[in-house]
Amino acid sequence: MKVPCYNCNTVTELEVNFDVVNFVCPKCSSIYIADKNEELRLRSKFKPTPPDFALKVGDKGILQGEECTVTGMVVKKIHPSYYWKEYVLETANKKYIYLSESKGHWMILKEIADQYKVSDYPRTIDYEGDYFDLYEYADSIVHTASGFFDYSLEKARFNTVEYIAPPRIISIEKSNNVQTTFLGEYLPQKEFKKAFPTAALPYKWGVSIIQVFYFNLKHTGIILCIFALLIFFTDWYIYKDQVKQTVFQKTITFDKFNNKEITSEPFVLKGGSAPMTIYFSTDVSNSWANVDVTLIDESNSNEIHASKDIEFYEGFEDGERWTEGNTSEKFNICGVKQGKYHLLITPMKAPEDVVNNEMKIKVVWNEPSSRNIWLVIIFMIVVYIAIRLLNYNFEKKRWADSSYSRY
Repeated sequence: MKVPCYNCNTVTELEVNFDVVNFVCPKCSSIYIADKNEELRLRSKFKPTPPDFALKVGDKGILQGEECTVTGMVVKKIHPSYYWKEYVLETANKKYIYLSESKGHWMILKEIADQYKVSDYPRTIDYEGDYFDLYEYADSIVHTASGFFDYSLEKARFNTVEYIAPPRIISIEKSNNVQTTFLGEYLPQKEFKKAFPTAALPYKWGVSIIQVFYFNLKHTGIILCIFALLIFFTDWYIYKDQVKQTVFQKTITFDKFNNKEITSEPFVLKGGSAPMTIYFSTDVSNSWANVDVTLIDESNSNEIHASKDIEFYEGFEDGERWTEGNTSEKFNICGVKQGKYHLLITPMKAPEDVVNNEMKIKVVWNEPSSRNIWLVIIFMIVVYIAIRLLNYNFEKKRWADSSYSRY
């Protein structure tokens, strides 16, 4: 069909497989209506507001595996100022697909045979075992249009009832006492762009009424629980036979070993990685002492070095006794894995200390700590709570325009 516009001299040509009732010039929005002889006559004109359509009449694409052609576009309006765009696409096998765009979000809709009684706006309806919640009902009109249509745009009034179960929607539309049911689903922008590579995508903002949240709360919770169980089971399996092991214990005298290196007997550690704790004590008084420990892996001569001071001071001030420090300390060498090792231990005391002469040292390869496990579990719990809060905010935005918001 070739249609010349008398107002702007634009010629629109497109083969359509339906009886054209209205044609709207894509350039100047002039409205043509078919007469009794099916000739298109200039009737009126939509307000010259730029529709900013993403597609044009005649654009072709492959959407969900079907080749389709854009035959018409409309902008619908709900009083007082809510607008959205709809596109009519004809497939190669002469079926029709409808695209709806609002706030840069897209949904694809197809007509289904199911009929619902919605005059009293039931809160839920059932479709193939899934329940859809009432989102909104509204009356709309055609604000502007472009292309070929099989109904009269000027007289068109639509009563629409929408039910959602993201990412799907059931839209029930009644016009001129004819009720039509559409089943739709959310269409990501990347899929739309793949279908129509040359389309000018509108800016996406807000939350679509059937946009899916980034995480499935149920599946995320199950996955995190499985990970937690795997962590507990793995930790139990690795460390089930591992016990605390004392690898060195000795009382050292400073008159023989002050600032001198002591080499321990070699020892073998078996099991998973665990911290090695060095306990030491000495009768230091108003002075200090120090122990320096080097753990040497005999398989590769790698060294791990650690040291710690011990201090204890006391006295009287303003008639009250005060103390600072302690006569015993401990420190860790973290993450010591299984293998064969020996220790180099160097005790030291203050040169002016002539009273203290002993230091007791005990080195223990501990039972593994569950601290890191609980840190991971707590982190996963915090992440899940954060996801739930984000989901709450997401759903609150989704239902913000609904008269039936549960929020």
